[in-house]
Amino acid sequence: MLLFRSEKHVDRWCKLWNQPRGAMFSAEQAWQLAQRWYAADRREPTWRRKTIDEAEATFAQLGFTSDFWRLR
Repeated sequence: MLLFRSEKHVDRWCKLWNQPRGAMFSAEQAWQLAQRWYAADRREPTWRRKTIDEAEATFAQLGFTSDFWRLR
């Protein structure tokens, strides 16, 4: 993940490094994703990795619905 101060800055960076523009989201959305993604304690014996369906559902709940967020 890269942090940028504006969409103009993103466009400049993509052009400079010849990279396609990926998904963009706010710091608030990143915080919401982190809270949901890491809510379970990995030290617990019952912890398991999210399934693809669970991960995509988490993304959709946050409004991340573009092709970038599809895992299949």
